[in-house]
Amino acid sequence: IDEFDAIVSRFNDTNATVGAGDVSEFQNVARDLNDRLNAFDRDTMRANVGLGLGFAVPSSSLSFGFFTSGNLTATVRGELSNRDKVILNDIASVQDVNDAQQTINSYENAEGEIEFTSQGKILASAVVEAGVSIARSFQLNNGNALQVGISPKYVQLRTFQYTESVSGFEDDEFDGDEYETDKSGFNLDIGAAYAFGAENQWNAGVVVKNLIPMELDSAQNHPTEEKYTLELNPMVTAGIAHKSDYHVITAEVDLTKKEAFGYEDDTQWLALGAEFDAWRYAQLRAGVRHNLASNDDNDGIEEDTQFTAGLGLNIIGVRVDIGALYSSADVGAALELGTSF
Repeated sequence: IDEFDAIVSRFNDTNATVGAGDVSEFQNVARDLNDRLNAFDRDTMRANVGLGLGFAVPSSSLSFGFFTSGNLTATVRGELSNRDKVILNDIASVQDVNDAQQTINSYENAEGEIEFTSQGKILASAVVEAGVSIARSFQLNNGNALQVGISPKYVQLRTFQYTESVSGFEDDEFDGDEYETDKSGFNLDIGAAYAFGAENQWNAGVVVKNLIPMELDSAQNHPTEEKYTLELNPMVTAGIAHKSDYHVITAEVDLTKKEAFGYEDDTQWLALGAEFDAWRYAQLRAGVRHNLASNDDNDGIEEDTQFTAGLGLNIIGVRVDIGALYSSADVGAALELGTSF
């Protein structure tokens, strides 16, 4: 966003010096603007924001709960137009006042200004859901336990696509009604887990999220603008964990791939994690996950390998969990508060 503002300011400098006759100053401005636009071209930044709330009533027979969550992914991207590149190269190469004035005149509009067509784009998607969870545990004849659960939920999808010339770009305009599409419907998550071992210290599970496929196209405000599709397809994840009084070690893998939306990468995670417990008062966590679906053909930010760390504290019945994530493309943090009674 700062780069957008700087480019807009430099645009104004360019237009202000059009008729000044100072060729060297005009060339300096043109070269600087050219450098900025080339650095800005295909430069991409993404932000992910999520918020959730849940209540659960556990039971040895039938457990139930309520949950709601919202997740927003927004990507800002610069796109340099070939026309602007030609204009700025021509201006930067002029040698005298006459050549400068002729070059300037050839690109001026009726108001005597040069119009630049490079664009800034915000592409965003949001998934909001609310539902109930019902789970049941079955004690098997061999002494092991089988848990099954189902979560019917209401899901709303939203997309936002705001494209504007850099000179007119306003970062707070992206969620205007004309740039937004939305769709709502019911969906379903199901899962099962099997505890085994001499003390049920092993637990294997599988979950299917979003059993009913949903998709939503982004808005198209210009005939030449590309349309993107947000897909919410069934996601199958399998995992296994080993636990004791002092540790939990987990491994899980996505058996299906999540299709990218816009300037993202397809994702299919293989994850390993560990938690070490200090007398139930503190938990130290570390993990790593690798994207099996990452490829060099993605159109934006590549997702490869991510590292995570966390700390959990139990203080007078209140649980505080702090998490952090780092990769070559991402830096993230999370905070979770909880209590039980």
